[in-house]
Amino acid sequence: MSFGSYLRKMRGTTKGSPPRVSNTEIFWSWVGAFFGIGAVGMMNEYFFSGHDLTMMIGSFGASAVLAYGAVRSPLAQPRNLVGGHIVSAIVGVICWKLLHPFPWVAEAVAVATAIAAMHATRTLHPPGGATALIAVIGSPRIHELGYYYVLLPATLGPLVLLAVALIVNNIPSTRRYPEIWF
Repeated sequence: MSFGSYLRKMRGTTKGSPPRVSNTEIFWSWVGAFFGIGAVGMMNEYFFSGHDLTMMIGSFGASAVLAYGAVRSPLAQPRNLVGGHIVSAIVGVICWKLLHPFPWVAEAVAVATAIAAMHATRTLHPPGGATALIAVIGSPRIHELGYYYVLLPATLGPLVLLAVALIVNNIPSTRRYPEIWF
C-alpha cells in the first residue's frame, strides 16, 4: 500500500452527518440517563457518604450514553455493560498494584490489557477502558479500595444502570432492551 492510499483511508467512506434521531428518542435517552446516573449518585450519597467507598466513577457517564442513547448497540447490552466494567476493573487494579511506580506504563498497560481482555471475554464496552484507567489514575480513596473497586463501584454501579435501562428502555413502544443477554 502506498502512503497516498494510506492517507486516503482517513477520508472516511460516507458523506454527510450522522442521521438525526427523533425527539422521542432524545427524550427517552435523557430520562434513562437522568434516572440511571441519579440512582447511582443517590446510592453513593445515602449509603456510602462518609465511608472510604465510592459508588460513582466517570466511566458511568459513558455507559449511560450507550445504555440509554444507543440501546441496540452490541456494546450496550447487559453482558457488555456489566462484564466490561468488571473485567476492566480487575485489570486496572492489578496494573496499579504491579506498576504504580511507573504511572504512564501502568496507565497504558491497564487500558490496552482491558481492551484485550474485554475482546477475549466478549464483553467489549468502551467505558471499561476508562474504568481500568480510573483504577490507576484515581485518587488515594480509589487506590485504597484495592480489589473492592471491582465490587464497588465497578459491579454494583453497572447493575444499577442496567436495572434502570431494563425499566426505562422498555416503556416506549419504539425501544426494546436488551437485544441479547449473553
